[in-house]
Amino acid sequence: MTVIYDFSADSLAGEPVPMKRFEGQVLLIVNTASACGFTPQYKGLQGLHQTLSPRGLAVLGFPCNQFGGQEPGDARQIEQFCHTNYSVTFPMFAKIDVNGSQAHPLFKFLKREKSGLLGSEIKWNFTKFLVDRSGKVVGRYAPTVRPENLTKEIEALL
Repeated sequence: MTVIYDFSADSLAGEPVPMKRFEGQVLLIVNTASACGFTPQYKGLQGLHQTLSPRGLAVLGFPCNQFGGQEPGDARQIEQFCHTNYSVTFPMFAKIDVNGSQAHPLFKFLKREKSGLLGSEIKWNFTKFLVDRSGKVVGRYAPTVRPENLTKEIEALL
């Protein structure tokens, strides 16, 4: 049986990062974009990271350019944008696809584990998946759900 810890993804720096590194933590996994109407959610994601990472939360950002071409930059540009505009310190990964034949295996798994309201495909940037400490995908949240509104659900898992 496949579990979330079987996957790996490249960091923005191009280094492979096994998800096993986050075993035992609560994960909030988000597909992100720098030029989206939801981009200000980086502030809420960073706030959750700062407040709850000492208790075992890991926010993981996965840039994606599949929705309106809203993440056109390369890894360096994405990193600079996130740092300069939102002081992001949580792990950011290399740009990926979340839908289609080239979708990253991690996101194929997440979508299989938690389908959305209108099917399994991700509809836009800033879709969020919540994973408990045992690696079970326990929630999927639409882009309209602000990160800070997930505090209660996250704290219940910590």
